Amino acid sequence: MDVEAELSVPSAQVQLVHYRFDEPPQSVMHLEDRIRVELCLTSRHRSARACFSDMWNPSRFQRIGELFVVPPTLDMAVRSDEDGPLSSIVCQLALEPVLSLFEQLPDFSEHFLLMALDIRDTNLKGLLLRLAAETRHPGFASEILAEAMATQLGVDLLRFGAVLPDGGVMPERPVAGGLAPWQLRRIDERLQEMQRAPTLSELAALCRISVRQLTRAFRATRGCSVGAYVTNSQITHAKALLAADESVATIAGALGFSSSSNFCFAFRRATGVTPAQYRMTLPGR
Repeated sequence: MDVEAELSVPSAQVQLVHYRFDEPPQSVMHLEDRIRVELCLTSRHRSARACFSDMWNPSRFQRIGELFVVPPTLDMAVRSDEDGPLSSIVCQLALEPVLSLFEQLPDFSEHFLLMALDIRDTNLKGLLLRLAAETRHPGFASEILAEAMATQLGVDLLRFGAVLPDGGVMPERPVAGGLAPWQLRRIDERLQEMQRAPTLSELAALCRISVRQLTRAFRATRGCSVGAYVTNSQITHAKALLAADESVATIAGALGFSSSSNFCFAFRRATGVTPAQYRMTLPGR
């Protein structure tokens, strides 16, 4: 397996991977404290099958769809009769923050297991494709946006039938209204620092609330998402550093980008111009 790109946040690890096989694959997946969500970006092998050997007869294998989930604590044996290459977006969600959002946990019923192997929800696929794009070309506040999408992915999996035995909606824990002034002040103080964008978990810790509470309460208070707010702050820092004639490499490092080219790509995507073009618009240039 080759990893093209990777993005790690406190609640999830996202990878763009390419599988190459010398022979038809056979493997067993097992996760204790994570949920694995995988969307095939190419045509999945038509013969791909999986068996939850803890719950089914070991000889019972069911078809795997374009999007599937590996639940925690269960062994999932996977096999195929084909050996063609595949590309996928793989998101491994930390279990604890996902389950802390709900009053109850789902049962590993027959209905749940079959749905987990072939999820056809377009919203979930859309979230994974957005994660794939963000992982391949990180932008401003990329980690906080990825963490928000991963949190939403976990919530949607639990709420909308992919992990529910009866297809119903699991009740979420109640969340109070907006953020207090001291919480907003802590967020703004952190964002005034010209450094790598904070994660959702970092901001939630500053506010002494959960990530889910932060995302909901922030939108109720400021009228926009935390990700958008952090992104605008990072773009403002980038423009200020460009105006101060800092080098692109210095700015990229200061704002947490892995390379100058990633920073330039993100800046152009966010503003419509390259850093050099932006500098030319400044007074006195």
